[in-house]
Amino acid sequence: MRTRSRFLENASQETWIAFLAAGAIVMHLVLRLTIGAPPTVSALPLYAALLAGGVPLLRNLCRDILAREIGADVLAAFSIITATILGEYLVATIIVLMLSGGSALEHYATRRASSVLAALARRMPRTAHRRIDGRLVVVPVEAITVGETLVVLPHEVCPADGTVTDGHGTMDEAYLTGEPFEIAKTPGSAVLSGAINGAVALTIHVDRRPVDSRYAQIVKVIEAAERNRPHLRRIGDRLGAWYTAIAFAVASAAWIATHDPARFLAVIVVATPCPLLIAIPVAVISAISLSAARGIIIKKPAVLEQITRCRTLIFDKTGTLTYGRPSLTEVVAADGVSSDEVVRLASGVEQYSKHPLAGAIIREAARRRLVVPLADDVSEKPGDGLRGTVAGRRMCITGRQAPDLPAATLPPAEAGLECVVIIDDRYAALFRFHDEPRVEARSFVSHLRPRHGVGRIILVSGDRPREVEYLARTVGIGEVHAGKSPEDKLALVTAEAARGPVLFVGDGINDAPAMLAATVGVAFGRHTDITTEAADAVVMEPSLARVDELIHIGHRMRRIALQSAVGGMALSGLGMVLAAGGYLPPLAGAIAQEVIDLLAVVNAVRVAIPRAPLRDF
Repeated sequence: MRTRSRFLENASQETWIAFLAAGAIVMHLVLRLTIGAPPTVSALPLYAALLAGGVPLLRNLCRDILAREIGADVLAAFSIITATILGEYLVATIIVLMLSGGSALEHYATRRASSVLAALARRMPRTAHRRIDGRLVVVPVEAITVGETLVVLPHEVCPADGTVTDGHGTMDEAYLTGEPFEIAKTPGSAVLSGAINGAVALTIHVDRRPVDSRYAQIVKVIEAAERNRPHLRRIGDRLGAWYTAIAFAVASAAWIATHDPARFLAVIVVATPCPLLIAIPVAVISAISLSAARGIIIKKPAVLEQITRCRTLIFDKTGTLTYGRPSLTEVVAADGVSSDEVVRLASGVEQYSKHPLAGAIIREAARRRLVVPLADDVSEKPGDGLRGTVAGRRMCITGRQAPDLPAATLPPAEAGLECVVIIDDRYAALFRFHDEPRVEARSFVSHLRPRHGVGRIILVSGDRPREVEYLARTVGIGEVHAGKSPEDKLALVTAEAARGPVLFVGDGINDAPAMLAATVGVAFGRHTDITTEAADAVVMEPSLARVDELIHIGHRMRRIALQSAVGGMALSGLGMVLAAGGYLPPLAGAIAQEVIDLLAVVNAVRVAIPRAPLRDF
């Protein structure tokens, strides 16, 4: 997420050099202050640390200069060289510790593509159950071929795309398609690899090999998204570029004007960019700590800088702006029929059903505080609907296309799912269901433009257009993209990211590629570790209020980090002027720089102690 200085080659090298530098500093202080060893002896650990850290530093410094990547790390490198020439080995070693330790911390705080793909691999089953001569044989998924018969056991992840040949049950496809409900499966229904089977075993005919399945396609899309992820720069890199140029200009001018190389050394020492190298990381760590206290896990620290620049927000629908569960939103009762009565009777028979919409009807009866009666003679045959007798009334709950149901008696079809309630062989009511919007969704969306300067708000979903458009109207989003596959989402986010920084919020496997392509990807950590691995930040409690808090934390961190960095550099600038004029020798300059560092760090710690509310809607 930044234009990296090639100070070190990898995280493991950075880590051991950081430990070496820290150990060398401790050993030096023990030898000098406790044992009273002479300077030549107490400096030996510092020599070793400088040698181990200095060689890769100088090598990569040359690379940075040749690549025209001049930042704070380059000036720090010259500071190490300068301090070494001056005999300030302790100062030089401390700078090595700051560089290697900060870089190692960033490596381990940053998500990598391998973790996303590993999570995908963990979720996909390694074996399947093949039916041979009436018995089940466990086979590796690599051995699955098109045309064979498999049995998907209850609560098992489907290993291949196929068609149901036997069994009546449900599958949770929300991870893959964005559909918020468990989908009923009967003979002839299509099933997707990666979907989670319900409570009933299903026999399927394999239509595609696992390597050609929908799940495998998503893996490939994630790999492509990771390879093409945008490359962003840190605040420190942007500030360090011009600060380094100014420091070298002042030091060189002092040397040329006085013909005294000590002036050059004094300016470089006092110009060591510790406010950039220390204060900004401290501000970031404080913001990460504050986020964690609010139930937000920061996986990529750079998001705290980038989220404040996002002027386009893209939301997934299911589980993000909605709760990801069906809700009975409308009861269209026939003339002379009480809506409470029809909900009460329907709940009586639905309490015996495993249909995905049964729970929504029962919850609505509870919300209305209705006394639900018991039912008799309950049956639920495929194609015949749910039937039973409740309080002496014959009940049938079925679909709009039920036989012998005159279409003229039904209200016109609208967005969402529907079911028809028939009482004593007469049409009684039409139930309409929608994915229930979050209570705070509309107020959250409406405050983004005036409070955070968001220019565009987009809703994207794999769900059906009418359902997505209904939600968009409900929460106040004007731009809608429905029926989108993971590839389509990736293309949309990539195109928007090319225009400017983009924040994407989602929670399903089908959102992972888009999260990787977005400037900032935020996941609700409710369903799957795959999405949370792909995300830059994870909201552990599914709440849009937490997303707002994350934006505010980012603003706070950026503001205070800039205060510390710019204020520290301003004081260092004053020190450079004094050093160039000969009023601040190198040793005094090093002490002055330590005081500046302390002030910058104390200010940066304020990030973790907010005084104002972290949400504004």
